[in-house]
Amino acid sequence: MWRPTRLDHFSEANPTEFQQRYFVCDRHWRAGGAIFFYIGNEADVLLYLNNTGLMWELAPKYDALLVFAEHRYYGQSKPFHAKELCKNMQWLTSEQAMADYATLIWELREQLEDPDVPVIGFGGSYGGMLGTWFRCKYPHLMDGVVAGSAPIWTYKGERPAYDDGSFAKVVTRDASAEGGSSPACAGNVREAWRVLKHLGKTGQGRKTIAEALQLCEESQLDGEADVTVLRDWAASAWDYLAMGDYPWPSSYIVNGAQPPLPAFPVRAACQHLADDGLPDDPPALLRALRSAIGVFYNHTQDLPCFSFKQGPNPETDEDADFWGYQYCTEQFQLFSKDGVNDMFWKEPFDEKATVEGCKATWGVTPRPLWATIQWGGRRLEAASNIVWSNGLLDPWSPGGVLQNITGAKDLVAVIIPEGAHHLDLMFSNPADPPSVRKARAVEEHYIAKWISEARGRPQPSLMQGSAQQPAALAAQ
Repeated sequence: MWRPTRLDHFSEANPTEFQQRYFVCDRHWRAGGAIFFYIGNEADVLLYLNNTGLMWELAPKYDALLVFAEHRYYGQSKPFHAKELCKNMQWLTSEQAMADYATLIWELREQLEDPDVPVIGFGGSYGGMLGTWFRCKYPHLMDGVVAGSAPIWTYKGERPAYDDGSFAKVVTRDASAEGGSSPACAGNVREAWRVLKHLGKTGQGRKTIAEALQLCEESQLDGEADVTVLRDWAASAWDYLAMGDYPWPSSYIVNGAQPPLPAFPVRAACQHLADDGLPDDPPALLRALRSAIGVFYNHTQDLPCFSFKQGPNPETDEDADFWGYQYCTEQFQLFSKDGVNDMFWKEPFDEKATVEGCKATWGVTPRPLWATIQWGGRRLEAASNIVWSNGLLDPWSPGGVLQNITGAKDLVAVIIPEGAHHLDLMFSNPADPPSVRKARAVEEHYIAKWISEARGRPQPSLMQGSAQQPAALAAQ
């Protein structure tokens, strides 16, 4: 379905509208039920519709209307034609996206002729962050939120400070024996970066790299700078594999492309790096690295060569590009590596260089503290009715809420030790670990509680409000 929504909700001077896409399933809806609302994030909304099984599985029990709303600029909810889009990015903000959702919920309540219908929000990753902030800003429109793998505490200005190296540490743990992978894997990956750097210094060495990694003709290495880009591209595969380290085959992390990644894809990738003698043979080590990252970049198993200037599919590339704009304007998260506590290389977070990169790429200057100033950082005492879930295989988990904030206001943390990126929001699977089943039970408990409380809440009378208004004014 499509609806008109304002391009700029916060300026009366710009009445321009565009078409936002959303999906509704009313199969289970009954009067007196609830709305289950997916808070779309940085991809085509069909990705979330097809993977957020928790909503589909609970809908019959709660007579729920299912709604999946697409985030502006992503999927098909483009405010401008393709050629004009990148020239008009200034309306791609979390605030504008949440206002889209707020007006949609208002419209849905009017269409249902039930202004008090309970609304439960669901969101994973950035969608869970939006859900958290939406509940804070629009509590009258959303009665509770299940926020899966929402790294809301990854910004500058957090107290205590966020460990900006924690993402890389969790990726490394997944690729170690502790994460169920080959004991030699993480060490071999770390050594592969050293080999790339060493061989990248000479033309002959770069030729060896290109042959070992089977680089495409258009991705030949002309200098050390290209080798650095190649290294970063290869390392990114491990980040995605760790996020998608699910206990069953899944295409979620590759934007729904088929075939899916294998179960526990980090372990699958590490099988290619299981030989602790690989560092003694640099070309063999790079060939093993090629096979390992191919679990992600060549999950289709039909690529004759690799191009380090491309992702696994065009959809993922576009999403990453637009997220890059959001990163530079409002989502200025902190990342570093040290090459000791992780399997990468020493790379402290360089705020100045990152800012300059944003200026060069998007023509914008980041405000590093804005997310913390705007959304409060760890000061969430005024919030209520949010369950945050985090899987400890997920590299985003250290930036999420890992402890209850207050039980009295239903600000609850759920930990899934064997879980990757919002595993609990996915469809149930026989391979699910017991911890995710328990997490879903906790989430359902609060969903039922919030629906009951919303339905039992006394509703103010408009006539009573009108009668009381003069007295209140007189008292001033």
